Amino acid sequence: MSIEDAFRLDGETAIVTGGNRGIGNGIARALADAGADVVVANRDRDASEAAAAAIARETGAETIAIPVDVTDEAAVEAMVETAVETFGDVDVLVNNAGITINTPAEEMTLDEWHRVVDINLTGVFSCSKHVGRRMIADGGGSIINVSSISAFVANHPQPQIGYNASKAGVEGLKNQLASEWATHGVRVNNINPGYVRTELVEEVLETDPEMAAEWRRQMLLDEMARPEDIGPLAVYLASEASWYVTGESISIDGGYTVR
Repeated sequence: MSIEDAFRLDGETAIVTGGNRGIGNGIARALADAGADVVVANRDRDASEAAAAAIARETGAETIAIPVDVTDEAAVEAMVETAVETFGDVDVLVNNAGITINTPAEEMTLDEWHRVVDINLTGVFSCSKHVGRRMIADGGGSIINVSSISAFVANHPQPQIGYNASKAGVEGLKNQLASEWATHGVRVNNINPGYVRTELVEEVLETDPEMAAEWRRQMLLDEMARPEDIGPLAVYLASEASWYVTGESISIDGGYTVR
């Protein structure tokens, strides 16, 4: 197998939650460009359909949009069934859907806490559970969780206790799933981005230059990543090129966590 072939995903099917925009969209496009059929899964049906159509148009890949709320286990199970009915199997799952609520810890309500944890952690478990069952039955696959450097460090100056705690939970989930499912050929790894120029970050860059400057001061590189900069790492973790990699967390953060 050539090195180029090791990174190809021809004939494989990938589900990307939150694949309609931001990091998820960058990953979905990269997987499609590497040859995968892609399921764009998100709560917003119209946004998912538009993203799926754009990816298909630009890459030539087969794509579908499936509306799903990752906090609704029945909806997650239905998403997996639809993906299998459409493409025959699921080879790659990218757990990307996530939110943050920036409320100081002493003021955060339990409703806010549960909202973040339900999407960022329980949603990852639910999607992994139902896709993992299919992968186990089919002889293997790759699960990629979009975690965060926030799993390892306290972010400053924004208050985001729920986000950091949920992403730390995704680290423990990754370790355990990688351990339990290794004998089934299912690999589980995390991508841990730093600050990426998603719509939310772009808004901060425009409206709160002091916060943006503080973020940049903590980075080794001068610029933040773009969503498409995360895609190549996802392709690597999804492909045969990373067959010997499981249970790992890979930071892609411009050196934010070095110091």
